[in-house]
Amino acid sequence: MELVQPTTAFYDVSQVVRYVRATLEDDDQLQDLWVRGEVSQFTQAASGHWYFNLKDEEALLHCVAYRQSRGGMTRLATGKDILAHGRLTVYPQRGDVQLIVDQVEDVGIGALYQRFEQLKDELARMGLFDPERKRPLPISPAVIGIVTSANAAALRDIVRTLRGRWPLASVLVAPTLVQGNDAPAGIVRALGWLNAQPDVEVIIIARGGGSIEDLWAFNDRAVALAIADSRIPTITGIGHETDFTIADFVADLRAPTPTAAAVAISPDIMGLRALIADARQRLTSSAHDRLDAQRAGLEDLSHRLGREHPRARHLRARQDLA
Repeated sequence: MELVQPTTAFYDVSQVVRYVRATLEDDDQLQDLWVRGEVSQFTQAASGHWYFNLKDEEALLHCVAYRQSRGGMTRLATGKDILAHGRLTVYPQRGDVQLIVDQVEDVGIGALYQRFEQLKDELARMGLFDPERKRPLPISPAVIGIVTSANAAALRDIVRTLRGRWPLASVLVAPTLVQGNDAPAGIVRALGWLNAQPDVEVIIIARGGGSIEDLWAFNDRAVALAIADSRIPTITGIGHETDFTIADFVADLRAPTPTAAAVAISPDIMGLRALIADARQRLTSSAHDRLDAQRAGLEDLSHRLGREHPRARHLRARQDLA
């Protein structure tokens, strides 16, 4: 396909994307190729199609295996190292280059997943995951520390949740990178700074959802050791419910999301007020019932004492003689 010279000084986006797509699809080598990589972000749509990425240390390639083309295909999973056969094209709506996969061969466990399992095994042998190490979190903390990105949606979600549930608490944020090569060192520094603050009672370590690569800073050995060494109880809220990191295993408690972490360490003040009001009502009712019973008992005793008074007995005796 030839990119026709426009009548104006520019090309439309759709013209460029169509040209790139046609160029890829006209290349015989790119229409019949094998690609080796590690599977990440694997999902199966309601339609039955598989969507995933293939990646190595330097690049990432979007892939799709349509339901009608994957008969007998090996079931994929994040972390697997595979050979995928297919053809390259462009998905116009996003401008993404993607591999349309029609064959898969399983090579083994991917490099990242292997590193994850190796570190997990090492820390488990050190006893960092032992239930006996897990400390209880405070029920109504006055000062809550947060380790996350200063501009993250996760931070906004946590603060909003805490304000709604437990506005009596103060929040102390230790901002840090949570993604990329510099993130682990930043997370370690943030944890160290919060541990130096005398009033912090619990620390939330949080990040929103993402791929295994996006969350990789929380699979770092130095981060795991910093969490283990924290004098302050820690709770993680990293990614989504299906995401697990090394930090989750080391922390005193793992919550499935940043918002869930905020809920876990904050009493519901409205719920507490309702409980207090209910308890006050029950105490008042119980006190009234007890006072009524004592009043009735006193009246009965007074009546019986009155009947036994000498003057009352004398009066009854005179009435009997009459």
